[in-house]
Amino acid sequence: MSEEWFDVVDEQNRVIGQAPRSEVHRLKLRHRAVHILVFNQRGELFLQQRALWKDDFPGVWDSSSSGHVSAGDDMDGTALREVAEELGVELTQPPRRIFELDATASTGWEFCGVYRADHEGPFVLQPSEIRGGGWFTIGAISEWVAQRPEDFASAFRVIWERLSSEIPTAS
Repeated sequence: MSEEWFDVVDEQNRVIGQAPRSEVHRLKLRHRAVHILVFNQRGELFLQQRALWKDDFPGVWDSSSSGHVSAGDDMDGTALREVAEELGVELTQPPRRIFELDATASTGWEFCGVYRADHEGPFVLQPSEIRGGGWFTIGAISEWVAQRPEDFASAFRVIWERLSSEIPTAS
């Protein structure tokens, strides 16, 4: 399989070139990614546990679905692709983008589009990407992140800090 290529972007998220995934990560170049947060009708969030062989953050918990934006692609299309690939869910339109994060060391130098989707499952998890997953209440996630932040990918911690400041923390 050939290596993925990403758009390399500047501080204002403008494309300035393209590079292979390995180079983008090794050189800590700014690029783009999406995170999709899937909620059920009970208000619980589905979290995935990353596969143990992932190059970044193996075995830790992360957004319901996430992925890099390939060179020439956009965030909305990538959100649709990632939900289909990782969760086996074919959405008819892109989920709602709820905010964006700037590219920082904590996001892995990724400008992140963060989306919200509503779905009840069940999911068909992609084993090459995801070790497992589960539904969690907002309160349980907030407590877990506070007590064991190392259990989560760093970008998810940034997302959670922003998201949890905007929603009630009742279980």
